[in-house]
Amino acid sequence: MTQAADSTGRAGRAPTIRRTADEARANLTSVLRLCQEGKLRCSEKSRRPGAATVALVTEVLQDGDFYPGHAIAAFAWPLLVQAGRLAELAGGRMQLTPRGRAILARAPSDALTLLWNRWLASAPIDELSRIEHIRGQSRPNTLTAASKRRQAVGRALAALPPGKWVQIDELFASMQLDEPPLRVARNASSIWHLYIAEPRYGSLGYLGFHDWPLLEGRYTLCVLFEYAATLGLIDVTYTDPAGARDDFRGNWGTDDLDYLSRYDGLTAIRRVASL
Repeated sequence: MTQAADSTGRAGRAPTIRRTADEARANLTSVLRLCQEGKLRCSEKSRRPGAATVALVTEVLQDGDFYPGHAIAAFAWPLLVQAGRLAELAGGRMQLTPRGRAILARAPSDALTLLWNRWLASAPIDELSRIEHIRGQSRPNTLTAASKRRQAVGRALAALPPGKWVQIDELFASMQLDEPPLRVARNASSIWHLYIAEPRYGSLGYLGFHDWPLLEGRYTLCVLFEYAATLGLIDVTYTDPAGARDDFRGNWGTDDLDYLSRYDGLTAIRRVASL
């Protein structure tokens, strides 16, 4: 697979194809060593890594992050090892747990699926928060439970045939038939709280301005690209996010945006592990 149409059907770009399993094993070992050395720090309140920690993780990634200048895997790894209870925070500094020390002492490949299952069960963040251009997320009673959304993505991924490339829009189409359905907004009223650029004119509540790929699809892209791919569970085909998807262009306040999310360039995935 050397050439692929992107998820809006445009061809002619030279996509990047990334086989992630080997690098994920190496990267887990490197991140655990950074924890062992006491070099990584996260907010005790949000559990998110700070800029200095993201920079340190970026330096040890075997093949670098997916995009230069966009923290995806480098942001994900500190959160993943926390979710998997391989590391914990002490005064904001990450330190290995007994389980983390045991994983570091042996081949880490068995830990990758464990981390994915732990992520699905108890991730420390709502992945939608990584779609910064969609605002209003912190308003009470606006969003559905992140755990249910995450599990819907996990079911969709587990249902894919291993070893077969699947275009992202094919995956989106199948996910819209899933029960219970993946929904981001709690109800038809709460979706008005979500907006781009400005709460009144940029609200996603207007008819036709919150189609499934724009909201639920962006959430799915984040979970797959930032967490499943980082863990080596899927190979990925992707292009530059700028211009990769144009489904948000009709929304107010998007004229100056190159993309709605840093994950917009993901065009196809291939499941490589049993889940």
